This record gives sequence, structure tokens and C-alpha cells, in this order.
Amino acid sequence: MAIERTLSIIKPDATRRNLTGKINALIESGGLRIVAQRRIRMTHDIAGKFYGVHRERSFFGSLCEFMCSGPVVVQVLEGENAILRYREIMGATNPANAAPGTIRAQFAESIEANSVHGSDSPENAATEVSFFFGEVDIVG
Repeated sequence: MAIERTLSIIKPDATRRNLTGKINALIESGGLRIVAQRRIRMTHDIAGKFYGVHRERSFFGSLCEFMCSGPVVVQVLEGENAILRYREIMGATNPANAAPGTIRAQFAESIEANSVHGSDSPENAATEVSFFFGEVDIVG
């Protein structure tokens, strides 16, 4: 199996409720390693650049506002098939459809305030990881 890296963002709704440790515990018990982690406050410029692929979508403005509403924790996760594995650990985007025991089933407040973001492909994972981290920041 392939060892991969993926980006995780613990969103403002989760950091506001002090859920970082509980989410990290689910990530680690799911077989992934946190190899880089930083707590930041996104600016509108950073959020706009990061979510630029959604610029033409109706939710772009509210997404950027939400992501700037409080601190986030950006992370690099590593493990076998990390991208797919983390998506399983996160659960469905809509928490009403998320499997029991997933991060979103346990902690999400809504589709937008769904506690976590994760990369959806190897290409996006590489782009997203390099958006927030340099190779020197990642300690395997």
C-alpha cells in the first residue's frame, strides 16, 4: 500500500469548541500520523486563494467568511492511503449522512461548519500541503 500525505484543516467551529485534541485522537486511532501541525488565523486573502477553485460557486463568500471567523489548525497527515483513509475518518460532508463514529457525525454543526477539511485527491493533497507547509515543516 502507498504511504501518502494529505492536508487536514480543523475548522473554526471545532477550534471554538476546543475539539482539536479529540479530533487528533480520532485521526491517530484511525492509523494516520500527524507529521506537521500549526494553529493559524486565515485572512480573507488566504482563504480566497486556498478555496479559489470554488470562486464561481454560490457558497464561496460564506465559506471564506466562515474560515476567517476563528483560528484553524492546519495539519499534514501521513499513512497508508492517507487521502482515502482520512476521508473515511472525516465522514460525509453533510453530517446528517456521516457514518457513526466519524468526525463529522460526532462534531459537525452543519454542512459548512462540519469541523474538518481534507484533501480529495493526490494532486489536491500535494497542492494543499504545499500551500501551508514547506518540506522543512514536515517531520515524518
